[in-house]
Amino acid sequence: MQIEINAKKRDLQGTGASRRLRHAGRVPGIVYGAGKDAQAIDLDHKELYFGLKKEAFHSSVLTLNLDGNKEPVLLRDYQMHPYKIIVMHIDFQRVDPNQKIHVKVPLHFKNADIAPGVKLGGGVVSHLITEVDVTCLPGNLPEYIEVDLSALDAGHTIHLSELKLPAGVELSALARGEDYGVANILAVRGGGDDAKAAG
Repeated sequence: MQIEINAKKRDLQGTGASRRLRHAGRVPGIVYGAGKDAQAIDLDHKELYFGLKKEAFHSSVLTLNLDGNKEPVLLRDYQMHPYKIIVMHIDFQRVDPNQKIHVKVPLHFKNADIAPGVKLGGGVVSHLITEVDVTCLPGNLPEYIEVDLSALDAGHTIHLSELKLPAGVELSALARGEDYGVANILAVRGGGDDAKAAG
């Protein structure tokens, strides 16, 4: 999915200038990295707010259209108002297509309803983590990684090492020798075989 976000260069900085921008429906931000100077920018609040509601906006290489000049960036940070629906500030990092990036990518769990531990054992799927830190070139960045639960039995766990990864994508935890559990199926007391035995 290609996501493009429009921005303008921002000259005036400081608290007062940022407040005036927000009153005008704009969000102050910054873009940095890839060996270039950091550039203060501002963006349309409505466009940005709806962009932030998309899962892919947080884990994809975005196209930042800065005054007609397009460059690939990653969302690195943003601040929301404590109680109003207002984006206060946003940070983007430029990406070099030839340099590997570290990004958190969401996990999409599928086939939970046909997992033996659920269908036969009456168990409940527990998601131990919902995102993973990956390392890859920008062009290989997946929007999400699927976790297939179709063969999972009650009391068993799927680990990071069992995930099917797209070509060129590595899991940062595995590179450090950490093979976390991703999901498991908890046996429910009184369900499944116990219920059959009682019947």
